[in-house]
Amino acid sequence: MSSSVQNRLFLFVRHWIHPTVRFGSVSEFNMARGPIRNEQSTNIRRTKNDRPILHNAASSPAADRSWTSYFNLSRDKKTAPMAERVLVIGSGGREHALAWKLAQSPHVQQVLVAPGNAGTASCGKISNSAVNVSNHTILAQYCKDHNVALVVVGPEVPLAAGIVDDLTAAGVPCFGPSAKAAQLEASKSFSKSFMDRYGISTARWSSFTDPQEACSYIQGADFPALVVKASGLAAGKGVIVAKDKDEACQAVLDIMKDKAFGAAGDTVVVEELLEGEEVSCLCFSDGSTVAAMPPAQDHKRLLDGDKGPNTGGMGAYCPTPQVSEEMLQQIKTTVLQKTVDGMKEDGIPYVGVLYAGLMLTQQGPKVLEFNCRFGDPECQVLLPLLKSDLYEVLKNTLQAKLASEPPVWLDNSAAVTVVMASEGYPGAYKKGVEITGLSQVTEMGLQVFHAGTALKDGGGVVSSGGRVLTVTAVRPTLESALHSANQGVAAVGFPNAVYRRDIGHRAIAYLTRTRGLTYKDSGVDIAAGNKLVDIIKPLAKATSRTGCNAELGGFAGLFDLKAAGFVDPILVAGTDGVGTKLKIAQACNIHNTLGQDLVAMCVNDVLAQGAEPLFFLDYFSCGRLDVGVASSVIGGIAEACQMAGCALLGGETAEMPGVYGPGEYDLAGFCVGAAERGSLLPRLGDIQEGDLLIGVASSGVHSNGFSLVRKVLERAGLQYSSPAPFGQPGQTMGSALLTPTKIYSRLLQPILRSGAVKAYAHITGGGLLENIPRVLPKDLAVDLDATHWRIPPVFSWLHKEGSLSEEEMVRTFNCGLGAVLVVGKQEAQRVLRQLQAEEEAWIVGSITHKMPGGQAVVVRNLEHCLRAGPNPCPDTSVLQNGASHTDSSSRKRTKVAVLISGTGTNLQALIEQTKKPSSSAEIVVVISNRPGVLGLKRASMAGIQTRVVDHKLYGSRAEFDSTIDHVLAEFGVEVVCLAGFMRILTGPFVRKWNGKLLNIHPSLLPSFKGVNAQKQALLAGARVSGCTVHFVAEEVDAGAIIVQEPVPVLMNDTEESLSERILEAEHRAFPAALELVASGVVRLGEDGRIMWNQSA
Repeated sequence: MSSSVQNRLFLFVRHWIHPTVRFGSVSEFNMARGPIRNEQSTNIRRTKNDRPILHNAASSPAADRSWTSYFNLSRDKKTAPMAERVLVIGSGGREHALAWKLAQSPHVQQVLVAPGNAGTASCGKISNSAVNVSNHTILAQYCKDHNVALVVVGPEVPLAAGIVDDLTAAGVPCFGPSAKAAQLEASKSFSKSFMDRYGISTARWSSFTDPQEACSYIQGADFPALVVKASGLAAGKGVIVAKDKDEACQAVLDIMKDKAFGAAGDTVVVEELLEGEEVSCLCFSDGSTVAAMPPAQDHKRLLDGDKGPNTGGMGAYCPTPQVSEEMLQQIKTTVLQKTVDGMKEDGIPYVGVLYAGLMLTQQGPKVLEFNCRFGDPECQVLLPLLKSDLYEVLKNTLQAKLASEPPVWLDNSAAVTVVMASEGYPGAYKKGVEITGLSQVTEMGLQVFHAGTALKDGGGVVSSGGRVLTVTAVRPTLESALHSANQGVAAVGFPNAVYRRDIGHRAIAYLTRTRGLTYKDSGVDIAAGNKLVDIIKPLAKATSRTGCNAELGGFAGLFDLKAAGFVDPILVAGTDGVGTKLKIAQACNIHNTLGQDLVAMCVNDVLAQGAEPLFFLDYFSCGRLDVGVASSVIGGIAEACQMAGCALLGGETAEMPGVYGPGEYDLAGFCVGAAERGSLLPRLGDIQEGDLLIGVASSGVHSNGFSLVRKVLERAGLQYSSPAPFGQPGQTMGSALLTPTKIYSRLLQPILRSGAVKAYAHITGGGLLENIPRVLPKDLAVDLDATHWRIPPVFSWLHKEGSLSEEEMVRTFNCGLGAVLVVGKQEAQRVLRQLQAEEEAWIVGSITHKMPGGQAVVVRNLEHCLRAGPNPCPDTSVLQNGASHTDSSSRKRTKVAVLISGTGTNLQALIEQTKKPSSSAEIVVVISNRPGVLGLKRASMAGIQTRVVDHKLYGSRAEFDSTIDHVLAEFGVEVVCLAGFMRILTGPFVRKWNGKLLNIHPSLLPSFKGVNAQKQALLAGARVSGCTVHFVAEEVDAGAIIVQEPVPVLMNDTEESLSERILEAEHRAFPAALELVASGVVRLGEDGRIMWNQSA
């Protein structure tokens, strides 16, 4: 351990063991110290204003010991007491309230207040300190010598003077913003510029250093520029609200020429006069997270009815009913959080209390000013309502823990504080007036916070300032709190005191106002509906596709079929819901998966007609709109629309009080698709005996049969919270049953377009028995063998626990098959391979002749499979066409390397494919010829090893290729994919990796080879482009083609829009091609042609 580290540790431990002050007094300390020297050296630098700034030489640059390390050290059981000593800076009612609340903490041993007042002189844990708080060097040493674990700064002047910066640099934890952050209050000009920069709503304004320019602005403004502010700190008195332009100009002259507020008025800010209700919204900020306090309202005018001169504040109440929960959330988001985020972005993290003075205008809340500390008298009504331990709240703020440990406030309580001021305030007033009756007020269950008070020689309390006392009452209602506070004021013996009797009068008038019924009174909240629309607008916008932009807000949605590339389209529509699966979601409070269920049920139906899903509309109905629940559901719908490739074009939210019970809602969806006239399914005339059936795996129950599922659950005596006897380890019944329905559009559309599929049955309500016959000629039937597909364990559980018959299972559930395709024998293997590249699929049966009176669907061996449980390796070896199928989990996975040069979007698609359990490929290394590219990060995040072989470091292409080859050998690579790899490989390298080197090109080769393929396609007037995955040959873009996916060229396409759609196709084609090669289904023959392995 270095000596400096040892010295630091010794310093901390010694101070905890020896709390004795090392100098007899502060003045002795000043005489003795010279430069401060402990076990480490601390240097002092002075600024222009002669303010000392401490630089800790031993611990620099982290001279600011964090609160965390200090707090943890103070908890060392061997060296530290369990309770802390806290120092509060200030002398007003706010500081008394802070000390009072801190003293309630079991973590706090003593609260010192400097300089304090009569109320903090000697009161239980609370006592005053005479330390010089303006000399930060002395203050820092005092805190160390007296074991002060935390300094809490009340007023704004020390904050602006950098007390937090200096104490923190000296190793003393201090609560409050830094001097730079305190500019939000200390400089009105800085504050207004900041708000403009970050789009925080405020009054129109301008700042001036020349009084004539300010007056010209006032006279020429096209708004009432009647608010004149001294830009600097003026003890809360530097704001003048003029009644006309002449008075505003006079205010400018008073401030700037006559120096009414001293140097604070060197710069003035002239503002628009805002109209509305004024409120105070405060929050704790840890630099990232804000924890809002209940809104409060101050009363600035001296006399009842808001008459008389402005003051520092004659009383306050909290909470303000004029600020609804929705408005408070809006203020938190658009003002408080936005401010903290902006300060963080500017490199000035804001840690402490942030106070926003707001005007509630017809255009919404607008910021009047920021303060960088608790307000006075707002503090005297906020802290009595704080249920949490204030010391812990301050600790959590300094430790950036507000997100996980927010403060808690009293419910169903109101606080009112009434200020008692000296006669003559805010002008000249008499000091030394004796005050009596304070103990009587305390006996009434009220709290008196001292401000301008002092202890009288010989005992007693006398006045020593303008605002002298505040009397605070906490009661269940605002009216009762005001009544009690006024009673307390009346009990205080303070001759000729000035105080108001109507604190909270605006709130009481608001609460007792007579108003007509509103739509909200009937149970329909239009504001909540509008909020929901605002939330889901960007979600819907993200689903935009060719043909529509998914902009919500119109009366109806539009879709351009021609722009989407259709020539002779037939529209196909489908509608559905999710049944009583809703009941499980509502009981489990899991709502985000239902959107996929809803979209899947509609999209999969439309797909069964051979149509491409184009757009979707939803219907959400409820008794009372819960915006959080509704946005979760509709957010899931939007996400599912993106998965399906259709736009969320619109929807309906219906709030119907009395129709649904609390927490209940219903869902319906509507999907519209289109198919070219000659591409509709089913092709009944083509289906014949001997055709094969390919089953595509379901995810489980999907969205049908849940009334029966719930009945089985009830019979089994299980709850939704019970562990699921099927599903993933640790999964509950509820979460397992809510597994969302699979959406098949992305998977099946390319296969349907190829013409290989004669019919597609979506296995929905009615199960296998009723859905497959919907796509068959009347004289044909199907013969299914349950041993040929994997049946998910949920069905075995339902069969056993419900004692369900074989017939009941196949007429209610999908039994593991979400979709069934009818294909000819010759096409079956090709279609199967394409499906298995992305999803579990099996040849599950065949088409047979239907005997008169015979069944349309025969399912053999189902009972046996349900009793035996899930078969991980279904046997398809005995199918009529002799094809065999082995489950992918038993295959040896082919080791793959991916070569990149940039962002790696195709790499991401390959990663996602190879992560599937059914994949035949495993990416073992990603190699980039450029360091620091995004693709390397993608690989690292996926747990894949990376290598950088920088081509700039090699003298020749051959040397570079040789290094690549060595890396491939190191990882035992068998197949190489070029995913945006911007280097031309040498002939020897290509020949060595012949048949194992894959590339993707953004055109349908052999058309448009080389660079700028999309531009070439547009210039040539091509109607179709696309992408090609091919084996790499020595000639550029000339190798054997593995997979191609066409992309229509639209009339209004640009190079950018076409490239974007081709890239989406690449993300599907490249993984599919890799699977074909990795599984051995496709290989390169000796003649350079593609060879298909039918038995792979």
